[in-house]
Amino acid sequence: MLIDEARICVTAGDGGNGCVAFRREKFVRFGGPYGGNGGKGGDVYLVATRDVNTLIAFKHQLHFRAERGEHGGGKGKTGAQGNDIKIPVPLGTLAYDDASGRLLADLVQDRQEALVARSGRGGRGNMAFKSPINQAPRIAEKGEPGEVRWLRLELKLMADVGIVGVPNAGKSTLLSVISRARPKIADYPFTTLEASLGVVTVDDRDFVAADIPGLIEGAHTGVGLGHQFLRHIERCRVLIHVLNGLSPDPLGDYDAINQELDLFNPALATKPQIVAFNKMDLPDVRARWPEIQAALRQRQVDVLPISAASGDQVETLLRRAVSLLDALPVMEPAPADTAVFRPPVSEREFTIARDPDGAWRVQGVAIERAAAMTNWDYYEAIMRFQRILAALSITDALRDEGIHEGDLVRIGKTELTWEDAW
Repeated sequence: MLIDEARICVTAGDGGNGCVAFRREKFVRFGGPYGGNGGKGGDVYLVATRDVNTLIAFKHQLHFRAERGEHGGGKGKTGAQGNDIKIPVPLGTLAYDDASGRLLADLVQDRQEALVARSGRGGRGNMAFKSPINQAPRIAEKGEPGEVRWLRLELKLMADVGIVGVPNAGKSTLLSVISRARPKIADYPFTTLEASLGVVTVDDRDFVAADIPGLIEGAHTGVGLGHQFLRHIERCRVLIHVLNGLSPDPLGDYDAINQELDLFNPALATKPQIVAFNKMDLPDVRARWPEIQAALRQRQVDVLPISAASGDQVETLLRRAVSLLDALPVMEPAPADTAVFRPPVSEREFTIARDPDGAWRVQGVAIERAAAMTNWDYYEAIMRFQRILAALSITDALRDEGIHEGDLVRIGKTELTWEDAW
């Protein structure tokens, strides 16, 4: 079974907490702060591998979590880093951020990796806060939370040759004859509901062929699961367009398929095509072959009569496919999109809004990180957070908005009660 779509949640490891400790050894006076930093959490990567062919594993496991960093210790000990987690995916996998729809990775090469969730850094221990003014700080940071993200994964088959055509044209039969693939085959439309791959050997060459399920009018808009099928064609280098010899209008089928390819992605319509008129083992099909051949030649389309069922002319078809593949330039990695300059967003920026219950909501990268990493058990840490609010101009901004004593303030997952002394 080919599973070509999945949705998973990835969670990077939190950083370890910093430690508050002091050096207490014989003959060492005023030893000072001795608390170490927490370790960095583990990152989450997607790794493309040839050992995986589908996304079916993600039907059974949706959540992936990397290890958190260990906490810092006394005697200046830094916590160990959390282990990264690497999730294997098939070649041709695209990863999108499910919330924004932004493309995060396009994995097309074996062992290619993509960082999809970044870990949190470790919190600093009280050794890091020592200064000439405060030589015995009782303050340490919590570890920074790791990123949590839902991913939408899509698989585009990595095939050299794609076999396309209307339903019941004989595509699955052709794939079963030219390879060891065993797709479901029956004499009724829409037998094939998922794409199939097969390795084809011709003389001393081999290539990968994909049976793309039957396309119908409107496929470019998603009709008949069109989007799910059409995206697999985008990575194919050559197309074998199979015409159903028993169709009432093979020429109309030919035009309809090419139109759907062009409407979905104009680049698909320019891919090299080999047109094969199938089911020549049937007398009625042989009788109409001269008419179809003449009509396609008037359009300057070279068509090959074949019978996938009997194997007639199939070897010739495969040799044409190999010749086309050899004539194409060597595939280079897709160039990166043209860079568009955007002014960097300052982490110091923030917004203030009111929640439905009347609480104040402060949002911003720097302030939310500071709130998450503040250890509220230490008085000095609370005082430091108040200084951060003032340094980022959040204190003045809240007062300008009309905050009052006792109002609730939410910053990330932290809830605070406002005091005018701030």
